[in-house]
Amino acid sequence: MRQLVEIYTDGACSHNPGPGGWAAVLIYNGRVRQHVKEYSGYAEHTTNQRMELTAAIEGLKRLKTSCRVKLYSDSAYLVNAFVRNWFAGWAQRDWKNARNQPVSNRDLWEQLLELAKKHDIQWIKVQGHTDNYWNNRCDQLAREAIREGLADKKL
Repeated sequence: MRQLVEIYTDGACSHNPGPGGWAAVLIYNGRVRQHVKEYSGYAEHTTNQRMELTAAIEGLKRLKTSCRVKLYSDSAYLVNAFVRNWFAGWAQRDWKNARNQPVSNRDLWEQLLELAKKHDIQWIKVQGHTDNYWNNRCDQLAREAIREGLADKKL
């Protein structure tokens, strides 16, 4: 039986587009205790949607084996693409959206689709900026990544 891992993700952007940050928190049970791993990063010029996708990509990249995953995000953009299978329509229209425009962030969607093939993922939409501890922690980490990235840039 594959291990169950919970992944909380969030992206943030200071202005949109502008400097951005992403965060992923992985939670899994070991033989003796629960493990929590936190990851975050910075992008100099990006959008909030790109950071939301990057957070999910970076979280899934950290899994060393095929897992059962509960991936939590406050991004309807991310979760709905999987829950509503937007990819099927995009593929039929040669990566064009319903308005016949190129799908935004195709490069990241393609990475995410490849990573998703390796795992059994349940995509779960959570309400942002409420009482969900791990979602709030991801938001905090993503915003800290922006602050740290901007500070490093000034040095």
